[in-house]
Amino acid sequence: MDNRGKRQAASIFGGMGFYIALLVCVVAAGVVGYFALLKDDPKPVEDPVPSAVSEPEPAQSVTVPEPEPARPVIKETPVIVENPTVRPILEEEPDEPEERPVFDAEGIPLNEDDAPVMDSAPIEAAEPMIVVAPLAGETVAAFSADQLTYDATLGDWRTHDGIDIQAEAGTAVVSAAAGVVAAVEEDGRMGTTVTVDHGNGYTTTYASLQPEVSVLAGDEIPAGTVLGAVGNTSLTEAGWGAHLHFSVSKDGELVDPAVFLGE
Repeated sequence: MDNRGKRQAASIFGGMGFYIALLVCVVAAGVVGYFALLKDDPKPVEDPVPSAVSEPEPAQSVTVPEPEPARPVIKETPVIVENPTVRPILEEEPDEPEERPVFDAEGIPLNEDDAPVMDSAPIEAAEPMIVVAPLAGETVAAFSADQLTYDATLGDWRTHDGIDIQAEAGTAVVSAAAGVVAAVEEDGRMGTTVTVDHGNGYTTTYASLQPEVSVLAGDEIPAGTVLGAVGNTSLTEAGWGAHLHFSVSKDGELVDPAVFLGE
């Protein structure tokens, strides 16, 4: 072989040798690394063998001492109780009444200016008048203010402003209603006369009584008070004998006594 062929062979083997040597080094490094990993890998730890389980010891009995009874606390020094403070009871002020709307007859609410003015003054009720008959007897002459009647005593025709009640002389004559004795007088025609003012415009007159009467002017008397007794002191009615002439007026106008007595 000539020199040129030797140089080409040496060149080829020289290059292959280098790669072979490199491959051997890589394989050697891999083997060394593998064994190194095997050396560092820790061995698995086996679980310890459990020891024999011992049986539990029997429970010990515990005795609980009984509690001592509570003892009362007694103070040697007595406690002084003070008198309670009494406070006055304050009355609550009444609530003001709630204002309510005012309506007219058609149900329409009225304004405050249109509302009717109510009188706040209380209305006092008048006591009822108790009327009793002044005398029990026979009426011999009736009331006649508009028609003429015959007067047997004077023998003429005239009006009669009351009624004449006949009774025995001395029979008590009483006030027909409560009032004040307005006058006690001797009338020239009607004899002994008592006038009683009952208020509300009513006045009653009792004439032809006996001279001795039982009341005085100004006396306040209830209904049924004895004023006097039946007599015959009226000159214009003496023909009737013992009797009572009884008349009634309202606001100065003559009234039929029968109506006043409710007959």
